[in-house]
Amino acid sequence: MNPDGIIDRNSSRLARRESIVFVAIVAATAAFIALVYTLAPIIERARLVERYRGPQSQWPALATPDGLYIEALAPLPARPDFPVDNPFSEAKASLGKRLFFDPRLSGSNQIACASCHDPSLGWADGRHKAVGHDRQLGDLNTPTVLNAGFKDRLFWDGRAADLETQVIASWSNPIEMAGIPEDAARQLGEVAGYGPLFTDAYGDPSITAARIARAIATFMRTLNTPNTRFDRFMRGEHAIFTAAEIRGLDLFRGKANCIRCHHGALLSDGDFHHLGTSVHGVGDYLGRYRETGAPEDVGAFATPGLRNIGRTAPYMHNGFGDGIDLESLLALYNMGWWQNAPPTEKVSDVPLARLSPLIEPLGLSRAELDDLAAFLRTLDGNSLYMPQPDLP
Repeated sequence: MNPDGIIDRNSSRLARRESIVFVAIVAATAAFIALVYTLAPIIERARLVERYRGPQSQWPALATPDGLYIEALAPLPARPDFPVDNPFSEAKASLGKRLFFDPRLSGSNQIACASCHDPSLGWADGRHKAVGHDRQLGDLNTPTVLNAGFKDRLFWDGRAADLETQVIASWSNPIEMAGIPEDAARQLGEVAGYGPLFTDAYGDPSITAARIARAIATFMRTLNTPNTRFDRFMRGEHAIFTAAEIRGLDLFRGKANCIRCHHGALLSDGDFHHLGTSVHGVGDYLGRYRETGAPEDVGAFATPGLRNIGRTAPYMHNGFGDGIDLESLLALYNMGWWQNAPPTEKVSDVPLARLSPLIEPLGLSRAELDDLAAFLRTLDGNSLYMPQPDLP
């Protein structure tokens, strides 16, 4: 027997074993690295979720454009401040509730405030555009009146500084309620049951348009949703949010750029922006420009608060788009909207609207859009449904 042959065979077997071991080590290392790369995002997302379950001061820092003021997210107070010249009283709010539902304020005696702000429809009307006196179709979508008492400027163009002014404006608008406030006040003065209610609210039975507006405004300031899941989370109930909802909150504050215009307790900057939904020369396309005359305000409409967004479709100032649900709306923001006022076309001397500089493509994935929608639905509060009260 040749001992050299035995040695060669043994060496060959050893080399094969070493090769197999080496390949196994390399494969295991590659698998480990792949596992690390796979788990790293999962671990990072888990860490992010836990970070948001702590105080807001420990949340990721905001990255926003220079000079842009961002108010910290916050829970909504139970009620807004009441004006010095129209303080709260239960009697006045109770009177205002009846007046809110009373069609005798309108020119036709058929339209009440509640006709367009229906408690069963999120205190809006569920229409793309409002329908008012004599079935006239307006140019704008009816906003909800929930939480309206917290706003500094009302109407889509911000022309009313308070609810009292807004009530009179809608009441007397010829395509809304078409009422004549002084005539309606005289008519209610002939209704026996109203005198005692005005006495309880104001100390005497005198019925005036101003008193009617103040009572309705008082009632409207009680229509608030301060106990949404979002509010409870912001007050420290951090376990109430799912991981998806927290990831959506992070996107809202970060990559999705929502926080640029939707912040504070109301989730609105109280400002006005053009998003591409207005078409030059079509319908009510002027927006805030009608009030200010500033070129940058053409087509700029009020930033709505996002509370109850899941219950107040259709969306945008003109009820834009048929069948645009929350997911479709987020898709439009994801693509960055569009500039729909070409610089070479005009139909009037009004300057062309320009897309808000705060709008840009987002690049969100389908999963991220789902997380963002999940967070937004935490802003839905109680419906505050109430039946029509008995009228005098």
